[in-house]
Amino acid sequence: MGGHTGTKALALLFASLVLTVHAQTYPVRPIRLIVASSPGSGVDTVGRIVGQRIGEVMGAQVFVDNRAGGGGSIGVQAVAKSAPDGYTLLMAAPSFTINASLMRPPPYDVVRDFAPVGRATTGQYLIVVHPSLPVTSVKELIALARSRPGQLNFGSGGNGNSTHLCAEYFMSLAKIDMTHVPYKGSGPAIVDLLAGQIHLMFANITAGLPQVKAGRLRALATSGDTRSHAAPNLPTVAESGIPGYVVTSWFGVMAPARTPQEIVGKLSGALHGAMRAKDLLEKLAGEGAEPAPTGPAEFGRLVASEVQTWAKVIKTAGLQ
Repeated sequence: MGGHTGTKALALLFASLVLTVHAQTYPVRPIRLIVASSPGSGVDTVGRIVGQRIGEVMGAQVFVDNRAGGGGSIGVQAVAKSAPDGYTLLMAAPSFTINASLMRPPPYDVVRDFAPVGRATTGQYLIVVHPSLPVTSVKELIALARSRPGQLNFGSGGNGNSTHLCAEYFMSLAKIDMTHVPYKGSGPAIVDLLAGQIHLMFANITAGLPQVKAGRLRALATSGDTRSHAAPNLPTVAESGIPGYVVTSWFGVMAPARTPQEIVGKLSGALHGAMRAKDLLEKLAGEGAEPAPTGPAEFGRLVASEVQTWAKVIKTAGLQ
């Protein structure tokens, strides 16, 4: 028995030494940044921009691996099950915290299974409609929906995705009924919206704004408590007659739990360094995202707060 205990202790010591040496030399090979959404979505766009710059700061290649499906849970679980060596990371989005309350049982634990690295950006959502829909404001949308209960359909990045819950929250406050059409990611939803297969969408501003600027979609409002710097001429939903409606987006980096603190620290430092680049700030602003880097502890507190916020929305909307 004593020999077994001694062998186990030696194995743990050896593993600790390996991790320490690994952390000192990290990174020595490409880093995979998993995006739990399809190409063209807001988190994919920001993930590619931020990932590239983190790689430049660290002197390593960072490549994006899209793992769409399951309302964002498939890609997240892939990271949770990965080795805690800093070579598999998650570009987390609000769906990361939503699934903690929406799915039963939860597919992962946001605290137990992950190590926060830092938030990268904040942003807002955008109500966008196909140009054929005869509305130019939130009030007109609500009036049309009330005159045609259940006949307007809205797309989302999947059941339980943040773009889904934004609409559910809106419907509950506006007291209207629209039909939900879920997709495997926001990218495919926007494609169908452009084609007129669905009427509207609560898109992440990073994914919806370029289509608005190109004249392919019409924007009605943004979701924040103040107007977006990227679209200052658009009113907020609260300004448009739905007081209390405020939903913000964020993107951040997560590592698997038990990733050595030295590696988390290097990644957090690289994230901050990347977000300070002037040309990066301009590029993100063009996508509707606002740089807002935080350290691991602050990002962890944000994630815990978001879990509670979305839990209330889900309960109010009666979703499961």
